Amino acid sequence: MSIVFNRFVPVPRVQLYWHPMSSATPVACALAELGLPHEKVKIDIRAGEQHRPDFLALNPNGKVPTLTVDGAPMFEALAIQLWLGETFGVERGLWPTAGSPERLQALSWCAWAYVSYGAVLTRLHRATCTALDEALRSSAHADAARTELNALLALLDARLARQPWMLGDTYSLVDLLVGSVMGYSAYVGAPVADHANVQRWLGLVQARPAMQIEA
Repeated sequence: MSIVFNRFVPVPRVQLYWHPMSSATPVACALAELGLPHEKVKIDIRAGEQHRPDFLALNPNGKVPTLTVDGAPMFEALAIQLWLGETFGVERGLWPTAGSPERLQALSWCAWAYVSYGAVLTRLHRATCTALDEALRSSAHADAARTELNALLALLDARLARQPWMLGDTYSLVDLLVGSVMGYSAYVGAPVADHANVQRWLGLVQARPAMQIEA
């Protein structure tokens, strides 16, 4: 499908610095969902390319995703996703308008996914990942993290019991963002499958064509 953006607003030159199957993947999916022209620049994090001086000049954290907009860099996946939503999503019907109650909910749930839920998910990953130092692994810490994640998932499940999508009756980039976190969390071992409404909704999010891209 051909996407036509507002002819009075010039579309910037966007470059996504990414690595396959990384935290840059949801950003690539959002760009596809928006139909926003962009260039992908692969950074081989296994080979350490994220530590090159030219890349660190764009992102001092040495991580993907990194986005440049007409050459100006930004980093942190949440910041990039929010910028994409607010800059391009409103016109496409994929992000709520400024000043609306839905915009407040969009910001709240996106932050919830990356901060409240994400912090506990990081604890679960550290407690269970065999690639990390054995001293960091702990079944007790993993069980505690799963219990907390279960309580957070119950909040999301209750919301999705009342409506089909995160903001109501229609899909938005909030579903993509929150769904990306939920999908990864299920892979790590969060009890997503124990929450029927979350599981149903996640299946719909993951089935969208924009989520099928190789990134």
